[in-house]
Amino acid sequence: MIKQILFRAAMALAATTVGSWSIASAAEVKNVVIVHGAFADGSGWRTVSDLLTKDGYKVTIVQEPLTSLADDVAATKRVLELQNGPTVLVGHSYGGMVVSDAGNAANVSALVYVAAFQPDKGESLLTLAQSNPVENMRKGSIKATPDGFLYLDPDAVHEAFAADLPRAEAEFIAKSQVFASQKAFGAEAGEPAWKNKPSFALVATQDRSINPDLERSMAKRAGSKTYEVKSSHAVFLSKPHDVTKLIEEAAKTVSK
Repeated sequence: MIKQILFRAAMALAATTVGSWSIASAAEVKNVVIVHGAFADGSGWRTVSDLLTKDGYKVTIVQEPLTSLADDVAATKRVLELQNGPTVLVGHSYGGMVVSDAGNAANVSALVYVAAFQPDKGESLLTLAQSNPVENMRKGSIKATPDGFLYLDPDAVHEAFAADLPRAEAEFIAKSQVFASQKAFGAEAGEPAWKNKPSFALVATQDRSINPDLERSMAKRAGSKTYEVKSSHAVFLSKPHDVTKLIEEAAKTVSK
């Protein structure tokens, strides 16, 4: 009799545990953390954030310092630690370098690269950009300060960064841009999270900051589910609905 009671108790415990594992493995992903690129900060993601919030997602945008790749990864991990549950991690441009490392955090379920770099271990933004440079980019579009920070020539922002936005909007990006440390662009990536986690990529076919062919080849190497959008590098501003759709697809895919 005692053996039967113990056996039933053990079976009930096992059933409860298995049920808990099932719930955890099928948890709905409702957290989205976005990492902006260099030069344009996270405020440009307002429309995407509003669209995601309307659809029931909790959005947090990392305002990384752009002082070094390590600092930016740390800033992203700091935000990830505040998320309650599984998270989709999104990176634009240089932000792809950041999320490839920070995405190794246990609560990151999927990565989304938006016109972004997708490095392998040992690669830097500079080595990737130089491997397949942008055709016809005006020389001197990126300038350096005496203390080692980079910025876009204000006269080049519309052409190189946001050609499909109204000129007035591009001019404001030029006025409000965040300078990025040369160290950040030259830092080598660690082991990328895309090797172990699902990834999605959006290629901006009219990108003049990252060669679209480079975006395609990096996404193919990573095995990312890839979509192409006719857009400039500032696709999150010019095509926010397309970007939102991809992020939500990533969340729904890993929620199954």
